[in-house]
Amino acid sequence: MDTSHATPSPIPTAPSGASFRELIGDAIRYWEPRRLGYNFVLAAIVLSWVGLTWPHFRGSFTWPSVLAVFVLAVLANICYCAAYIVDLTVQYSEFRDPWRKQRWVLWAVGVAFAGALTYYWIADEIFPSVA
Repeated sequence: MDTSHATPSPIPTAPSGASFRELIGDAIRYWEPRRLGYNFVLAAIVLSWVGLTWPHFRGSFTWPSVLAVFVLAVLANICYCAAYIVDLTVQYSEFRDPWRKQRWVLWAVGVAFAGALTYYWIADEIFPSVA
């Protein structure tokens, strides 16, 4: 029995020769440290709203509202994971090398979009409903 043949990998490699495991590792090393900046920007928007309009939000600090803020923070971090879908898709193409130098643009656009959504949500949905 000839066992010298290598069994083909069930997951093909990227055009650059990188394995799927290497691509995931690269994505995690890039995106996870930047999650702190993402959360900082969103927290700064929320804290600015509360700080600049403090008497308005004073009565809304209850356990249900704290739980709602926690749920919204978790949802924001789940949305952050959408970057992995884009990143891994492009890394799996022949554009991997240029993409790795320019993916900060995706982070910046994503943070700007999430910040705008956070600002809108507070201004239009939360602020008017607080008594």
